Amino acid sequence: MRAEAQAHADRIAESLALLRRFLDWDRALRRLDELNARVEDPTLWNDAKAAQDVMRERRRLDEAIGATRAIEQELNDTVELIELAEAEGDEALAEEGVAGLAALAERAEGDKVKALLSGEADPNDTYLEINAGAGGTESNDWAEMLQRMYTRWAERHGYKVELIDYHAGEQAGIKSATLLLKGENAYGYAKTESGVHRLVRISPFDSNARRQTSFASVWVYPVIDDSIDIEINDSEIRIDTYRASGAGGQHINTTDSAVRITHLPTGIVVACQNQRSQHKNRAEAYNQLRARLYEHELRKREEEANAVNATKTDIGWGHQFRSYVLQPYQLVKDLRTGVTSTAPSDVLDGALDPFMAAALSQRVTGEKVVVEDVD
Repeated sequence: MRAEAQAHADRIAESLALLRRFLDWDRALRRLDELNARVEDPTLWNDAKAAQDVMRERRRLDEAIGATRAIEQELNDTVELIELAEAEGDEALAEEGVAGLAALAERAEGDKVKALLSGEADPNDTYLEINAGAGGTESNDWAEMLQRMYTRWAERHGYKVELIDYHAGEQAGIKSATLLLKGENAYGYAKTESGVHRLVRISPFDSNARRQTSFASVWVYPVIDDSIDIEINDSEIRIDTYRASGAGGQHINTTDSAVRITHLPTGIVVACQNQRSQHKNRAEAYNQLRARLYEHELRKREEEANAVNATKTDIGWGHQFRSYVLQPYQLVKDLRTGVTSTAPSDVLDGALDPFMAAALSQRVTGEKVVVEDVD
């Protein structure tokens, strides 16, 4: 079989192997049989919440197993078609088969990523917090570039984006911002982006046009619903109010409507200033705090299970997990997975899916890649 077709087939086989490993194939088949039997039990709906949980798990397993089997069958059929076409010298049919394998490889990659989003909070909306590192205007501008990048990524996926909190830089860019991304699996995808991001470029703020390195951090945590009980003791929090900054009209900028809540035991700080009402900002800040505390517990569990997860570190050299180089060459490099892109403009315009897919896969395989950072 020609090299191009073999490359597509190998890529599909890798996706299928990861899917089977992630699902623990034999256990998944047994579990699906168990769930199908429970669905047939007329007493299941005596407990509506338990029934919904069963139906949700059954649907997820059925879709993942069905997609895996369908791709395996289509792979075998297409490979046989290409081999037959090559044996008979039918070039047009062989090219059609190669094109089919290329499309199947893309579908397999999508199904693989979808199956990997099985964490209890993965389907939820998500908060995405961006903070500029040291470096003043340079880092503030980089933080604003990241805000735009994630906004564009969210829009590509059809997510709704709300700006929850915003602190402008003194000359340009932002000191920090918190986005709320609303859409299916928003947290599942975005959770791989937590960490420090490094930018290398010719500074637009330097009259001598020198190359500068800037840092900013991203922190991602899921929106949680009322079914998840997170207890917050009033004695463990401090609430501050202050005047909102940025656009918002006369009222929002002249009253102490913005709210900041500090959780004293963990040091977690959240803030909201996008509403005209202090009461509404306080309610949204409480929602953020509940989400942050929940994410804190999720991260502890993942770390205990030796899962690869981003941790909040100093926003500076040695802590970055991805570098974006705009000068003297064009390259984006993920230091966790080794995934690269030679089109930084596309990445900064929201083309983040390959990086997210690789990071999700790495969480399953546990394979660590030794990657050198770029200069």
